[in-house]
Amino acid sequence: MSQFAFMNDLKTCLKMDDPITNGSVPRWQKKALESSSSSINISLNASKTKASTSLKPKTPTKNNITPKKTPKKTPKKSSANRCGATTPSASDRFIPNRSATDFELNHFKMIQQQQQKQPTDELTSPSQIEKQRVMAGNLCGDIDNKRVLSFQTKAPPPPEGHQNSLKVVYSHSKTTPCLKSSSRYIPQTPDRILDAPDIMDDYYLNLIDWSSTNMLAVALNSSVYFWNAGTGAIEQLLTLEGSDYVCSLAWTQDGAHLAVGTSMSTTQLWDCTTLRRLRVMDGHVARVCSLSWNQYVLSSGSRSGHIVHHDVRQRDHAVATFAAHSQEVCGLKWSPDGRYLASGANDNVLNIWPSVPGQMYSEGQPIYSFSQHQAAVKAVAWCPWQPSVLASGGGTADRCIRFWNCNTGVCLNTVDTKSQVCALLWSTTYKEIVSGHGYANNQLILWKYPTMNKIAELSGHTARVLHLSMSPDGSTVLSAGADETLRLWKCFIPDPAKKKETTETKVATSILQGLLR
Repeated sequence: MSQFAFMNDLKTCLKMDDPITNGSVPRWQKKALESSSSSINISLNASKTKASTSLKPKTPTKNNITPKKTPKKTPKKSSANRCGATTPSASDRFIPNRSATDFELNHFKMIQQQQQKQPTDELTSPSQIEKQRVMAGNLCGDIDNKRVLSFQTKAPPPPEGHQNSLKVVYSHSKTTPCLKSSSRYIPQTPDRILDAPDIMDDYYLNLIDWSSTNMLAVALNSSVYFWNAGTGAIEQLLTLEGSDYVCSLAWTQDGAHLAVGTSMSTTQLWDCTTLRRLRVMDGHVARVCSLSWNQYVLSSGSRSGHIVHHDVRQRDHAVATFAAHSQEVCGLKWSPDGRYLASGANDNVLNIWPSVPGQMYSEGQPIYSFSQHQAAVKAVAWCPWQPSVLASGGGTADRCIRFWNCNTGVCLNTVDTKSQVCALLWSTTYKEIVSGHGYANNQLILWKYPTMNKIAELSGHTARVLHLSMSPDGSTVLSAGADETLRLWKCFIPDPAKKKETTETKVATSILQGLLR
């Protein structure tokens, strides 16, 4: 009879509709009921689970009394998160807690995979398996994307500021290493400050120039002084008589001679090695406030609006004279290739003059006449690596820097600096330009060309920055302000790595040339 009782129990276990009443509740079901208030009861899962787990029933203790579990003390600051894990207050590790894992669903998925591989009877036929899968999907949702024995979410991230000090010892950080900064260091304070007493506070004058022999010429009222940047020696060149004062200075390309424009409408030429005046050239009827050299031709602009070209080799030095502007010519520069002469004046006009073919002076008619500036155009500077690109700056009513392509006559860019533009200077080391400003900021600004992003703002002058000049090596900018000071800024110090590469390239080229010879 015992065998019939066993068969009846087995049939009862295989019934799909009746609940299971025989046997003790498995331990995993007890833990699932303790941890979650709502448990998924699927009759199919329960029958399959009973069929598999009833072979190893839980062994009762003496007198069928289950010993009480010692309650675990939960830290005050610990918390059980929804993914089935406990994070201590120190947040130094992730402690998994599988009480929230759905064991019923996991067991069903394992049985389902096994039945799909080995269908043996009508209960595990493909049609029956598909029916069971649809039934489980309706009750539990999408079970295909759920994994067995997996947490719902990942471990919580560590709190901000927490870092494992041992990580650098045995593991490689996934963070991108810090790249070397591409921006160089630009000192915000001047390298040296020189006194310039009695320097004239006049926007239209040009009172400083730095020679190729590292000699700085400065005009202080009626006198001109030399400052040797290498030795620091100071020497006086000249002093004008009476009420005459110096209006402009310009070195020759070799740095041996200096042109001096005066308020008495004369232009003087001095030999700086012997400190001797070579000649005095006339041609103007008003003060000469701007000068520019093109080899042996000296171009001068005056308050009358005229431009005179002087060939210093000839006795009759005035080779060309023409009325260029209606007011004072305060900005005058030849392009590096000698093709164009740019003139800016107090009439808010910027003119571009072409050179006479085969000559070092310009024609009497400009090819372009730009009137976009709304104030006097004193600041004019040619780009050293693009000889046809010109930068010009306007006065207080304009405050803009404009860039021109003198081959096409097109304005390339316009930047509002919010301050009076007194001087412009291109860097020969970097693709940058520096501007000197007056009202109301009285500072120098370094710009990246052609984006015109500000690189640095150099403050220190207590009055407007009237003049700028560049050292022969292109590393230092000298600014002269109306506060009677000269300040040297180390703006364009070359990168040592690039300088080394350039030197090595030159050495390799010279060796190669020697081998070819």
